[in-house]
Amino acid sequence: MAARPLVARQPNERLQALIQEAGCSNAGLARRVNLCGAEHGLDLRYDKTSVARWLRGQQPRGRAPAVIAEALGRKLGRTVTIDEIGMANGKNLSSGVGLQFSPTVPGAIEQVCELWRSDVGRRDFLTGSSVASSALVEPSRDWLISMPDSQVARSGGPRVGASDVAAVRAMTTALDRLDHSYGSGHVRPVVVHYLNSVVSGLLSGSYREPVGRELFGAVSRLTELAGYMAVDTGQAGLAQRYYIQALRLAQAAGDRAYGGYVLAASMSHLAAQLGNPREIAQLARAAQEGTRGQATPRARAMFHAAEARGHALLGDRRAAHEAIDRAENELARCDRDRDGDPEWIAHFDEAYLADELAHCHRDLGEPEQAERAASRALAGHPESRTRRRAIGYVLLATAQVQQREIEEGCRTALHAAELLASLRSDRGAEYLEDFRQRLDPYREESVVREFGARLDLRAAA
Repeated sequence: MAARPLVARQPNERLQALIQEAGCSNAGLARRVNLCGAEHGLDLRYDKTSVARWLRGQQPRGRAPAVIAEALGRKLGRTVTIDEIGMANGKNLSSGVGLQFSPTVPGAIEQVCELWRSDVGRRDFLTGSSVASSALVEPSRDWLISMPDSQVARSGGPRVGASDVAAVRAMTTALDRLDHSYGSGHVRPVVVHYLNSVVSGLLSGSYREPVGRELFGAVSRLTELAGYMAVDTGQAGLAQRYYIQALRLAQAAGDRAYGGYVLAASMSHLAAQLGNPREIAQLARAAQEGTRGQATPRARAMFHAAEARGHALLGDRRAAHEAIDRAENELARCDRDRDGDPEWIAHFDEAYLADELAHCHRDLGEPEQAERAASRALAGHPESRTRRRAIGYVLLATAQVQQREIEEGCRTALHAAELLASLRSDRGAEYLEDFRQRLDPYREESVVREFGARLDLRAAA
Protein backbone atom coordinates (compact mmCIF):
# COMPACT_ATOMS: atom_id res chain seq x y z
CA MET A 1 0.00 0.00 0.00
CA ALA A 2 1.33 3.42 -0.94
CA ALA A 3 2.44 5.63 1.90
CA ARG A 4 0.26 8.66 2.67
CA PRO A 5 1.97 11.75 1.27
CA LEU A 6 3.32 14.07 3.91
CA VAL A 7 1.99 17.63 4.05
CA ALA A 8 4.70 20.06 5.05
CA ARG A 9 3.60 22.44 7.79
CA GLN A 10 4.42 26.09 7.36
CA PRO A 11 5.90 27.96 10.34
CA ASN A 12 3.26 30.07 12.08
CA GLU A 13 4.80 33.49 11.56
CA ARG A 14 1.67 35.31 12.73
CA LEU A 15 1.80 33.61 16.11
CA GLN A 16 5.55 34.22 16.37
CA ALA A 17 5.06 37.95 15.73
CA LEU A 18 2.33 38.26 18.36
CA ILE A 19 4.36 36.37 20.97
CA GLN A 20 7.26 38.75 20.36
CA GLU A 21 4.93 41.77 20.52
CA ALA A 22 3.52 40.53 23.83
CA GLY A 23 7.01 39.92 25.25
CA CYS A 24 6.10 36.35 26.24
CA SER A 25 8.34 33.33 26.48
CA ASN A 26 6.98 30.02 25.20
CA ALA A 27 6.60 28.80 28.76
CA GLY A 28 4.91 32.06 29.78
CA LEU A 29 2.37 31.81 26.98
CA ALA A 30 1.62 28.18 27.83
CA ARG A 31 0.98 29.14 31.44
CA ARG A 32 -1.34 31.98 30.41
CA VAL A 33 -3.26 29.70 28.05
CA ASN A 34 -3.74 27.06 30.75
CA LEU A 35 -5.04 29.68 33.22
CA CYS A 36 -7.36 31.20 30.63
CA GLY A 37 -8.67 27.76 29.70
CA ALA A 38 -9.37 26.97 33.35
CA GLU A 39 -11.66 30.02 33.51
CA HIS A 40 -13.68 28.43 30.70
CA GLY A 41 -13.80 25.04 32.41
CA LEU A 42 -11.04 23.49 30.26
CA ASP A 43 -8.27 21.32 31.69
CA LEU A 44 -5.39 22.43 29.45
CA ARG A 45 -1.87 21.25 30.18
CA TYR A 46 0.29 22.97 27.60
CA ASP A 47 4.00 23.68 28.13
CA LYS A 48 6.79 25.38 26.22
CA THR A 49 7.10 22.35 23.92
CA SER A 50 3.43 22.72 22.95
CA VAL A 51 4.03 26.35 21.98
CA ALA A 52 7.07 25.33 19.95
CA ARG A 53 4.89 22.88 18.02
CA TRP A 54 2.32 25.65 17.35
CA LEU A 55 5.10 27.84 16.00
CA ARG A 56 6.13 25.02 13.65
CA GLY A 57 2.57 25.01 12.28
CA GLN A 58 0.71 22.44 14.37
CA GLN A 59 -2.97 23.26 14.86
CA PRO A 60 -4.38 22.55 18.36
CA ARG A 61 -7.88 21.08 18.42
CA GLY A 62 -11.22 22.13 19.81
CA ARG A 63 -11.53 25.46 21.59
CA ALA A 64 -7.78 25.80 22.17
CA PRO A 65 -7.14 28.34 19.34
CA ALA A 66 -9.76 30.70 20.78
CA VAL A 67 -8.22 30.38 24.25
CA ILE A 68 -4.72 31.07 22.88
CA ALA A 69 -6.05 34.19 21.14
CA GLU A 70 -7.77 35.36 24.33
CA ALA A 71 -4.65 34.76 26.44
CA LEU A 72 -2.52 36.80 24.03
CA GLY A 73 -5.20 39.48 23.86
CA ARG A 74 -5.13 39.90 27.62
CA LYS A 75 -1.35 40.31 27.59
CA LEU A 76 -1.50 42.82 24.72
CA GLY A 77 -4.50 44.69 26.11
CA ARG A 78 -6.56 44.34 22.92
CA THR A 79 -8.76 41.85 21.12
CA VAL A 80 -6.89 39.13 19.22
CA THR A 81 -8.69 36.76 16.83
CA ILE A 82 -7.73 33.20 15.87
CA ASP A 83 -7.13 34.49 12.36
CA GLU A 84 -4.47 36.85 13.74
CA ILE A 85 -2.66 33.98 15.47
CA GLY A 86 -2.67 31.95 12.26
CA MET A 87 -5.03 29.25 13.53
CA ALA A 88 -8.20 29.95 11.54
CA ASN A 89 -7.41 26.86 9.45
CA GLY A 90 -9.51 28.11 6.55
CA LYS A 91 -12.88 27.53 8.18
CA ASN A 92 -13.18 29.95 11.08
CA LEU A 93 -11.88 33.09 9.40
CA SER A 94 -14.89 34.99 10.73
CA SER A 95 -14.25 34.06 14.36
CA GLY A 96 -13.42 37.66 15.20
CA VAL A 97 -16.51 39.02 13.48
CA GLY A 98 -18.31 41.62 15.55
CA LEU A 99 -15.48 42.14 18.02
CA GLN A 100 -13.90 45.10 16.21
CA PHE A 101 -14.91 48.77 16.31
CA SER A 102 -14.34 49.43 12.61
CA PRO A 103 -12.48 52.64 11.73
CA THR A 104 -14.56 53.18 8.58
CA VAL A 105 -18.26 53.21 7.75
CA PRO A 106 -17.94 50.65 4.89
CA GLY A 107 -16.01 48.41 7.28
CA ALA A 108 -18.74 48.77 9.89
CA ILE A 109 -21.42 47.78 7.35
CA GLU A 110 -19.40 44.76 6.23
CA GLN A 111 -18.78 43.61 9.78
CA VAL A 112 -22.31 43.95 11.11
CA CYS A 113 -23.80 42.26 8.03
CA GLU A 114 -21.36 39.38 8.43
CA LEU A 115 -22.36 39.11 12.08
CA TRP A 116 -26.03 38.82 11.12
CA ARG A 117 -25.26 36.23 8.41
CA SER A 118 -23.20 34.18 10.82
CA ASP A 119 -25.90 34.37 13.49
CA VAL A 120 -28.65 33.23 11.13
CA GLY A 121 -26.38 30.40 9.99
CA ARG A 122 -25.80 29.45 13.65
CA ARG A 123 -22.07 29.13 13.07
CA ASP A 124 -20.36 27.24 15.86
CA PHE A 125 -17.89 29.99 16.69
CA LEU A 126 -20.81 32.30 17.53
CA THR A 127 -23.19 29.98 19.32
CA GLY A 128 -20.44 28.65 21.57
CA SER A 129 -18.44 31.83 21.97
CA SER A 130 -17.47 33.22 25.33
CA VAL A 131 -16.99 36.87 26.14
CA ALA A 132 -13.64 38.31 25.06
CA SER A 133 -12.48 40.01 28.25
CA SER A 134 -10.22 42.47 26.46
CA ALA A 135 -13.17 43.61 24.32
CA LEU A 136 -15.35 44.58 27.29
CA VAL A 137 -13.80 48.04 27.66
CA GLU A 138 -11.62 48.38 24.55
CA PRO A 139 -14.48 49.47 22.20
CA SER A 140 -15.40 52.28 24.60
CA ARG A 141 -11.88 53.65 24.20
CA ASP A 142 -12.20 53.52 20.41
CA TRP A 143 -15.58 55.25 20.64
CA LEU A 144 -14.20 57.96 22.92
CA ILE A 145 -11.26 58.88 20.69
CA SER A 146 -12.76 58.31 17.24
CA MET A 147 -13.41 61.30 15.03
CA PRO A 148 -16.99 61.73 13.77
CA ASP A 149 -17.67 60.06 10.41
CA SER A 150 -17.52 62.83 7.82
CA GLN A 151 -20.16 61.21 5.63
CA VAL A 152 -22.25 58.05 5.42
CA ALA A 153 -24.09 58.57 2.11
CA ARG A 154 -23.94 55.67 -0.36
CA SER A 155 -24.77 55.07 -4.00
CA GLY A 156 -25.02 51.99 -6.17
CA GLY A 157 -27.85 49.99 -4.63
CA PRO A 158 -31.65 50.26 -4.27
CA ARG A 159 -32.81 53.66 -3.09
CA VAL A 160 -33.49 53.88 0.65
CA GLY A 161 -35.86 56.55 1.90
CA ALA A 162 -37.42 57.88 5.08
CA SER A 163 -40.23 55.31 4.91
CA ASP A 164 -37.67 52.49 5.09
CA VAL A 165 -36.17 54.01 8.22
CA ALA A 166 -39.66 54.39 9.72
CA ALA A 167 -40.33 50.70 9.04
CA VAL A 168 -37.16 49.65 10.92
CA ARG A 169 -38.17 51.81 13.87
CA ALA A 170 -41.71 50.39 13.90
CA MET A 171 -40.36 46.84 13.80
CA THR A 172 -38.01 47.62 16.68
CA THR A 173 -40.88 48.97 18.80
CA ALA A 174 -43.10 45.97 18.08
CA LEU A 175 -40.37 43.42 18.74
CA ASP A 176 -39.33 45.16 21.94
CA ARG A 177 -42.88 44.95 23.28
CA LEU A 178 -43.11 41.25 22.44
CA ASP A 179 -39.76 40.66 24.13
CA HIS A 180 -40.90 42.36 27.34
CA SER A 181 -44.08 40.28 27.45
CA TYR A 182 -42.88 36.85 26.34
CA GLY A 183 -39.09 36.74 26.65
CA SER A 184 -36.36 36.66 24.04
CA GLY A 185 -36.60 32.93 23.45
CA HIS A 186 -39.76 33.58 21.44
CA VAL A 187 -38.66 36.72 19.64
CA ARG A 188 -34.93 36.71 18.96
CA PRO A 189 -34.95 34.44 15.85
CA VAL A 190 -37.39 36.87 14.21
CA VAL A 191 -35.13 39.85 14.97
CA VAL A 192 -32.00 38.21 13.57
CA HIS A 193 -33.71 37.05 10.36
CA TYR A 194 -35.15 40.53 9.83
CA LEU A 195 -31.72 42.10 10.28
CA ASN A 196 -30.11 39.64 7.88
CA SER A 197 -32.81 39.54 5.20
CA VAL A 198 -34.09 43.14 5.17
CA VAL A 199 -31.87 45.53 7.11
CA SER A 200 -28.60 44.36 5.52
CA GLY A 201 -30.08 45.28 2.14
CA LEU A 202 -30.94 48.75 3.40
CA LEU A 203 -27.42 49.39 4.69
CA SER A 204 -26.02 48.28 1.32
CA GLY A 205 -28.41 50.49 -0.64
CA SER A 206 -28.25 54.09 -1.83
CA TYR A 207 -29.12 56.92 0.52
CA ARG A 208 -28.43 60.59 0.96
CA GLU A 209 -26.65 61.91 4.02
CA PRO A 210 -29.70 62.78 6.23
CA VAL A 211 -31.47 59.49 5.52
CA GLY A 212 -28.23 57.59 6.03
CA ARG A 213 -27.70 59.08 9.49
CA GLU A 214 -31.28 58.22 10.46
CA LEU A 215 -30.88 54.71 9.04
CA PHE A 216 -27.73 54.02 11.05
CA GLY A 217 -29.45 55.28 14.18
CA ALA A 218 -32.47 53.01 13.67
CA VAL A 219 -30.31 49.97 12.88
CA SER A 220 -28.13 50.67 15.92
CA ARG A 221 -31.19 50.43 18.17
CA LEU A 222 -32.38 47.18 16.63
CA THR A 223 -28.87 45.70 16.81
CA GLU A 224 -28.66 46.62 20.50
CA LEU A 225 -32.04 44.96 21.07
CA ALA A 226 -30.76 41.79 19.36
CA GLY A 227 -27.78 41.91 21.69
CA TYR A 228 -29.99 42.17 24.75
CA MET A 229 -32.01 39.23 23.47
CA ALA A 230 -28.78 37.25 23.18
CA VAL A 231 -28.19 37.95 26.88
CA ASP A 232 -31.72 36.82 27.67
CA THR A 233 -31.15 33.55 25.80
CA GLY A 234 -27.89 32.77 27.58
CA GLN A 235 -25.47 33.85 24.81
CA ALA A 236 -23.29 36.47 26.47
CA GLY A 237 -20.43 36.14 23.97
CA LEU A 238 -22.80 36.78 21.09
CA ALA A 239 -24.39 39.72 22.91
CA GLN A 240 -20.97 41.34 23.24
CA ARG A 241 -20.52 41.31 19.47
CA TYR A 242 -23.93 42.88 18.90
CA TYR A 243 -23.28 45.59 21.46
CA ILE A 244 -19.94 46.53 19.91
CA GLN A 245 -21.58 46.84 16.50
CA ALA A 246 -24.51 48.83 17.91
CA LEU A 247 -21.95 51.23 19.38
CA ARG A 248 -20.24 51.59 15.99
CA LEU A 249 -23.55 52.16 14.19
CA ALA A 250 -24.47 54.85 16.72
CA GLN A 251 -21.18 56.55 15.86
CA ALA A 252 -22.09 56.48 12.16
CA ALA A 253 -25.46 57.99 13.05
CA GLY A 254 -23.70 60.85 14.81
CA ASP A 255 -25.63 60.00 17.97
CA ARG A 256 -23.19 60.25 20.86
CA ALA A 257 -25.95 60.05 23.44
CA TYR A 258 -27.15 56.68 22.16
CA GLY A 259 -23.56 55.44 22.06
CA GLY A 260 -23.39 56.30 25.75
CA TYR A 261 -26.59 54.33 26.30
CA VAL A 262 -25.07 51.25 24.62
CA LEU A 263 -22.08 51.49 26.96
CA ALA A 264 -24.00 52.14 30.19
CA ALA A 265 -27.24 50.22 29.66
CA SER A 266 -25.97 47.32 27.59
CA MET A 267 -22.26 46.64 27.85
CA SER A 268 -22.01 47.57 31.54
CA HIS A 269 -24.94 45.31 32.40
CA LEU A 270 -23.24 42.51 30.48
CA ALA A 271 -20.12 43.12 32.58
CA ALA A 272 -22.33 42.96 35.69
CA GLN A 273 -23.76 39.62 34.67
CA LEU A 274 -20.25 38.31 34.10
CA GLY A 275 -19.04 39.53 37.49
CA ASN A 276 -16.68 42.27 36.26
CA PRO A 277 -17.55 45.20 38.55
CA ARG A 278 -14.58 47.39 37.67
CA GLU A 279 -15.53 47.27 34.00
CA ILE A 280 -19.12 48.24 34.89
CA ALA A 281 -17.99 51.50 36.43
CA GLN A 282 -15.46 52.15 33.65
CA LEU A 283 -18.07 51.74 30.92
CA ALA A 284 -20.53 53.98 32.74
CA ARG A 285 -17.86 56.64 33.22
CA ALA A 286 -16.95 56.40 29.52
CA ALA A 287 -20.61 57.01 28.69
CA GLN A 288 -20.63 60.12 30.88
CA GLU A 289 -17.38 61.47 29.45
CA GLY A 290 -18.29 60.79 25.83
CA THR A 291 -21.71 62.45 25.98
CA ARG A 292 -20.95 65.68 27.80
CA GLY A 293 -23.46 68.30 26.67
CA GLN A 294 -25.25 65.80 24.42
CA ALA A 295 -27.35 63.69 26.80
CA THR A 296 -30.61 64.61 28.53
CA PRO A 297 -30.99 64.45 32.33
CA ARG A 298 -32.89 61.18 31.98
CA ALA A 299 -30.03 59.59 30.06
CA ARG A 300 -27.49 60.96 32.54
CA ALA A 301 -29.54 59.48 35.38
CA MET A 302 -29.25 56.06 33.77
CA PHE A 303 -25.48 56.50 33.27
CA HIS A 304 -25.01 57.34 36.96
CA ALA A 305 -27.20 54.42 38.02
CA ALA A 306 -25.04 52.07 35.97
CA GLU A 307 -21.92 53.46 37.64
CA ALA A 308 -23.51 52.90 41.03
CA ARG A 309 -24.02 49.22 40.16
CA GLY A 310 -20.29 48.82 39.56
CA HIS A 311 -19.28 50.54 42.79
CA ALA A 312 -21.82 48.50 44.74
CA LEU A 313 -20.44 45.21 43.42
CA LEU A 314 -16.95 46.40 44.36
CA GLY A 315 -18.23 47.09 47.88
CA ASP A 316 -17.39 50.81 47.62
CA ARG A 317 -20.29 52.16 49.66
CA ARG A 318 -19.31 55.82 49.46
CA ALA A 319 -18.81 55.90 45.68
CA ALA A 320 -22.01 53.91 45.13
CA HIS A 321 -24.13 56.29 47.20
CA GLU A 322 -22.59 59.33 45.52
CA ALA A 323 -23.52 57.88 42.12
CA ILE A 324 -27.02 57.03 43.41
CA ASP A 325 -27.49 60.63 44.56
CA ARG A 326 -26.41 61.93 41.15
CA ALA A 327 -28.83 59.55 39.41
CA GLU A 328 -31.74 60.60 41.60
CA ASN A 329 -30.94 64.31 41.16
CA GLU A 330 -30.78 63.99 37.38
CA LEU A 331 -34.06 62.11 37.18
CA ALA A 332 -35.71 64.73 39.39
CA ARG A 333 -34.81 67.33 36.74
CA CYS A 334 -36.72 65.53 33.99
CA ASP A 335 -39.91 67.00 32.60
CA ARG A 336 -42.89 64.80 33.28
CA ASP A 337 -43.99 64.85 29.65
CA ARG A 338 -40.53 63.65 28.48
CA ASP A 339 -40.81 65.74 25.30
CA GLY A 340 -37.09 66.47 25.35
CA ASP A 341 -36.05 62.81 25.54
CA PRO A 342 -35.26 60.54 22.59
CA GLU A 343 -37.50 57.50 22.43
CA TRP A 344 -34.72 55.08 23.44
CA ILE A 345 -34.49 56.56 26.96
CA ALA A 346 -38.13 57.47 27.55
CA HIS A 347 -38.70 54.15 29.34
CA PHE A 348 -36.18 55.00 32.08
CA ASP A 349 -38.60 56.23 34.71
CA GLU A 350 -38.76 56.14 38.50
CA ALA A 351 -39.55 52.43 38.40
CA TYR A 352 -36.48 51.60 36.33
CA LEU A 353 -34.25 53.71 38.55
CA ALA A 354 -35.70 52.00 41.64
CA ASP A 355 -34.92 48.66 39.99
CA GLU A 356 -31.28 49.70 39.55
CA LEU A 357 -31.07 50.95 43.12
CA ALA A 358 -32.50 47.70 44.46
CA HIS A 359 -29.56 45.90 42.84
CA CYS A 360 -27.12 48.38 44.40
CA HIS A 361 -28.53 48.08 47.92
CA ARG A 362 -28.68 44.29 47.62
CA ASP A 363 -24.99 44.13 46.70
CA LEU A 364 -24.03 46.63 49.42
CA GLY A 365 -25.79 44.52 52.06
CA GLU A 366 -28.47 47.14 52.73
CA PRO A 367 -31.60 44.97 52.68
CA GLU A 368 -34.06 47.48 54.11
CA GLN A 369 -33.21 50.00 51.41
CA ALA A 370 -33.22 47.24 48.80
CA GLU A 371 -36.71 46.20 49.90
CA ARG A 372 -38.02 49.76 49.61
CA ALA A 373 -36.47 50.22 46.18
CA ALA A 374 -37.77 46.88 44.87
CA SER A 375 -41.27 47.71 46.15
CA ARG A 376 -41.17 51.08 44.36
CA ALA A 377 -40.07 49.37 41.18
CA LEU A 378 -42.89 46.85 41.32
CA ALA A 379 -45.43 49.58 42.00
CA GLY A 380 -44.25 51.51 38.95
CA HIS A 381 -43.71 48.76 36.37
CA PRO A 382 -46.88 48.12 34.32
CA GLU A 383 -48.18 44.59 33.81
CA SER A 384 -46.76 44.62 30.26
CA ARG A 385 -43.21 44.58 31.66
CA THR A 386 -43.53 40.93 32.59
CA ARG A 387 -39.83 40.07 32.75
CA ARG A 388 -38.99 43.26 34.61
CA ARG A 389 -41.70 42.58 37.19
CA ALA A 390 -40.44 39.02 37.64
CA ILE A 391 -36.93 40.32 38.34
CA GLY A 392 -38.42 42.90 40.70
CA TYR A 393 -40.09 40.16 42.73
CA VAL A 394 -36.79 38.27 42.95
CA LEU A 395 -35.02 41.43 44.17
CA LEU A 396 -37.73 41.98 46.76
CA ALA A 397 -37.57 38.35 47.87
CA THR A 398 -33.78 38.57 48.17
CA ALA A 399 -34.04 41.67 50.35
CA GLN A 400 -36.52 39.86 52.58
CA VAL A 401 -34.21 36.86 52.96
CA GLN A 402 -31.30 39.21 53.74
CA GLN A 403 -33.44 40.38 56.67
CA ARG A 404 -34.09 36.74 57.64
CA GLU A 405 -37.73 36.96 56.61
CA ILE A 406 -37.44 33.55 55.00
CA GLU A 407 -41.10 32.63 54.70
CA GLU A 408 -42.01 36.03 53.26
CA GLY A 409 -39.11 35.83 50.82
CA CYS A 410 -40.16 32.42 49.55
CA ARG A 411 -43.73 33.61 49.11
CA THR A 412 -42.55 36.63 47.13
CA ALA A 413 -40.25 34.53 44.95
CA LEU A 414 -43.18 32.32 43.97
CA HIS A 415 -44.76 35.38 42.33
CA ALA A 416 -41.61 35.69 40.25
CA ALA A 417 -41.77 32.00 39.34
CA GLU A 418 -45.37 32.38 38.19
CA LEU A 419 -44.43 35.23 35.86
CA LEU A 420 -41.33 33.47 34.57
CA ALA A 421 -43.44 30.44 33.66
CA SER A 422 -44.98 32.53 30.88
CA LEU A 423 -41.59 33.69 29.56
CA ARG A 424 -38.70 32.15 27.69
CA SER A 425 -35.99 34.08 29.50
CA ASP A 426 -32.64 32.70 30.65
CA ARG A 427 -31.96 35.98 32.42
CA GLY A 428 -35.07 35.65 34.56
CA ALA A 429 -34.23 32.04 35.33
CA GLU A 430 -30.73 33.08 36.43
CA TYR A 431 -32.18 35.57 38.91
CA LEU A 432 -34.40 32.86 40.36
CA GLU A 433 -31.48 30.44 40.58
CA ASP A 434 -29.42 33.10 42.37
CA PHE A 435 -32.24 33.45 44.89
CA ARG A 436 -32.30 29.69 45.48
CA GLN A 437 -28.58 29.76 46.21
CA ARG A 438 -29.11 32.52 48.75
CA LEU A 439 -31.53 30.20 50.52
CA ASP A 440 -28.85 27.55 50.96
CA PRO A 441 -28.01 28.52 54.60
CA TYR A 442 -31.67 27.87 55.46
CA ARG A 443 -32.10 24.71 53.38
CA GLU A 444 -33.18 22.62 56.39
CA GLU A 445 -36.15 24.86 57.17
CA SER A 446 -39.46 23.40 56.09
CA VAL A 447 -40.56 26.53 54.23
CA VAL A 448 -37.40 26.43 52.11
CA ARG A 449 -37.81 22.73 51.34
CA GLU A 450 -41.42 23.34 50.35
CA PHE A 451 -40.39 26.27 48.15
CA GLY A 452 -37.79 24.14 46.36
CA ALA A 453 -40.29 21.34 45.85
CA ARG A 454 -42.83 23.72 44.32
CA LEU A 455 -40.24 25.10 41.92
CA ASP A 456 -39.14 21.61 40.92
CA LEU A 457 -42.77 20.65 40.36
CA ARG A 458 -43.24 23.67 38.07
CA ALA A 459 -40.12 22.78 36.13
CA ALA A 460 -41.31 19.22 35.61
CA ALA A 461 -44.80 20.29 34.47
